[in-house]
Amino acid sequence: MDKVDNRNRQRLIYGGLPVLGMLLCLWYVKEATCDIVYTDYIRLVNTYLPDVWDPRKFFVPDVLTRIPVNYLGRIINVTFFGYSTTFDMILGILGLGLSGLALGAFCREQRVGGGWFLFLMFILFGLNKWEMMTNGTGWAHFLAFAGFYTYYLVFDRVVFGSGGSHSKGLLLVMPVILTLGIAGPYCAVYSVVVLLACGGAWLVCRGKEIREGRFWFAVSAITLISLLLYMWSNSYAIEDHAGAVDLGLAELIVTTPGFFLRFLLKSLASMLVGGETITTWMEQGRIGDGTVYLMGLIVAAGYLLAFWLNVRFCLYRRTFMPLMLLFSGAGSHGIVLISRYIFVNENYGMSSRYALQYQAGLLGILLTFSLVWKALGEKKSLEKFLSRCLMAGFCLALLAGHGYTDYMEIKKAPDREAYGKRIEEVAVRFESVDDEVLRETFDYRRSRPDSGAKVRNALTILKENDWNVFGRQ
Repeated sequence: MDKVDNRNRQRLIYGGLPVLGMLLCLWYVKEATCDIVYTDYIRLVNTYLPDVWDPRKFFVPDVLTRIPVNYLGRIINVTFFGYSTTFDMILGILGLGLSGLALGAFCREQRVGGGWFLFLMFILFGLNKWEMMTNGTGWAHFLAFAGFYTYYLVFDRVVFGSGGSHSKGLLLVMPVILTLGIAGPYCAVYSVVVLLACGGAWLVCRGKEIREGRFWFAVSAITLISLLLYMWSNSYAIEDHAGAVDLGLAELIVTTPGFFLRFLLKSLASMLVGGETITTWMEQGRIGDGTVYLMGLIVAAGYLLAFWLNVRFCLYRRTFMPLMLLFSGAGSHGIVLISRYIFVNENYGMSSRYALQYQAGLLGILLTFSLVWKALGEKKSLEKFLSRCLMAGFCLALLAGHGYTDYMEIKKAPDREAYGKRIEEVAVRFESVDDEVLRETFDYRRSRPDSGAKVRNALTILKENDWNVFGRQ
């Protein structure tokens, strides 16, 4: 009876907390948004609507860059929900919930304490990702990371013996589905992490049957081929970055050598306190760049500590998942730097839109801490005291920073909803306002002279089909 009660308690904790986090995020979306198209939706409406079944819009050379699963989501949305942005936002939160369930399964198997898991969920469902949560165009990104975390979980099971033939089959199939159908640009870091993990798995399995080595070679080959196919498709994409500066990498390094370090530190700082909050503090003069760099150094120190603890306590002999998450988070900071330096704005990496990919690193840090905390045991020693002090200090900093960010975002929710209502008011009378008003109101590539005309065309498509706001009149 005690074992049954314990299993039920585990299901409640490791399954219930992700569901609770998902419900809280759905509540936030309800309080902070309106069902109205604006910003990136304008491009999507003009590109793919009204005929979402048109094969010519799918069979294009850069289809993988456009994330194929979006086509299915768009068809369902138009057919059953009249092109609702709220539908897309709900899909995103459901994807975040799937990430929580994958982490819950790992924590249950590794016997991570309930308190540590609660803190993991606090980070996972944090509102520092508000921009992704309230912009439904990115719903597939949430699904992608749920797929990544699930893959890391299955990978871990196969390496350490708890996964059977079904799990091995998933390791061979999932890279194709994730890379070519769901992940989009996020597949780069994911693929590198998997390739590194395959190398580690080969070392772990060395000395066993030859077919084990062949299996990891097959996983590596499938992952690499999928990545190369994505890159081939991406080579056909036409880059159109509003606000980018025509400045080469070498020229920027020579003219502004400290830019890359400052960019990286600020992107790290945004994982301690939300980027919008940091920007507000800086505009108000409450903090300067030096304080932000210090915050970034704290997060960098957390990464280094977690990597060292993985080595010091040989966690890699028990599980790869914390290291895979650490490499995923660190790689995400690097890839954002490499892809966004063209805007020559060191604050760019603090945007809320990147918090989803950055947070993998925080999850890896916390999983490492939870496993090491238990491994330190009850025996008193200086190493145990120092290790626990450093881990506790970092966790308290995260608790304070994320707690304040969540508090501020909940306060801002009514203002964000009011912003959406103002857009809705203009949308229903778009035919009687000029292009300048549409450009400023819908926040769509304001620097472009045709911005207002693009908004007008998108709203015309929606009105002619009685979709979105026009279907509610």
